[in-house]
Amino acid sequence: MEDDHISLAHGNGGRFMRELIEDVFAHHLGQSELDTQADAVPIAIDGGEAMITTDGFTVQPLEFPGGDIGSLAVHGTINDLAVAGARPLYLTLNVFIEEGLETALLNRIVASLASAASDAGVKVSAGDTKVLRRGEGGGLYLATTGVGVRMPGARPSIHNIRDGDVVLISGPVGDHGTAVMLAREDFGLRGDVKSDAAPVLGLTEALLGFDGLRFMRDPTRGGIASVAHEILRATDLGLRFEATIPVRDPVQSVCDMLGYDPYYLACEGRVLAVLAPEQAGDALAAWRDLPAGRGAARIGRVCAGQKRVILETPLGGERFLEELEDDPLPRIC
Repeated sequence: MEDDHISLAHGNGGRFMRELIEDVFAHHLGQSELDTQADAVPIAIDGGEAMITTDGFTVQPLEFPGGDIGSLAVHGTINDLAVAGARPLYLTLNVFIEEGLETALLNRIVASLASAASDAGVKVSAGDTKVLRRGEGGGLYLATTGVGVRMPGARPSIHNIRDGDVVLISGPVGDHGTAVMLAREDFGLRGDVKSDAAPVLGLTEALLGFDGLRFMRDPTRGGIASVAHEILRATDLGLRFEATIPVRDPVQSVCDMLGYDPYYLACEGRVLAVLAPEQAGDALAAWRDLPAGRGAARIGRVCAGQKRVILETPLGGERFLEELEDDPLPRIC
């Protein structure tokens, strides 16, 4: 494909579209693994219960410190399977390309997506491309479906949560949301914050052996505060965050300057887990033994007495974390 930019002809079903698929997608994802001529392909599930998830990605800018929309699409999809107790195996990929997108940028993003999938041990087994008219898209949108198989061990569910359970986080919060915000340069700020986007399967596997594991979630849009409200709505149990939530200094500084709250900012490589109190300490130690979990911390507890999400402050006070109504950072994933 010799064109430097995407045109509407790349989506018309003819030669340009064939060359786009063959020269970009099949090239990076592997011809032997991606049959571009088939309407449907078989996949092998290695026994067990199959699980499926789907997601869409519209992040702006398309590339940001620590990742891009391609790697983010892989991590975001497989992490949804991982926190549900599944091992990701396959992905489908739907690509919506805006007319005028530079083909060099598209190549970088698809190469990054392919690398992230390979590193995670998943295969992109089916896909589709569409080209939008100039001005009808954000450069590039991706939609994915993930298929996996449930792993042995605990079956995490929000409905397993009980009064007195302990809440853990696998690392500092707010990195992804802050990195994307700084990459936009809307506020004239610069920084070295990188997105935490990464696969979390190692973290989730480490907890599945604990029969006291109640629930896991990757706190993406809306951050850990929104996960807490999800728990509140589903269980009618309150949650108290302790003054131990890890936040990197640069993230906190940006939030202080711009009036954001890091507890509402997206993470893309963290796991929030709820466990029975008698097993929380061992689970935390298991996480801290992993490179991805060295910053793990106990951050709260579930309490039936107060049906609110409450943050305890370092000075001994407390404040309510209300449910998010406005999106402070549009298109962060």
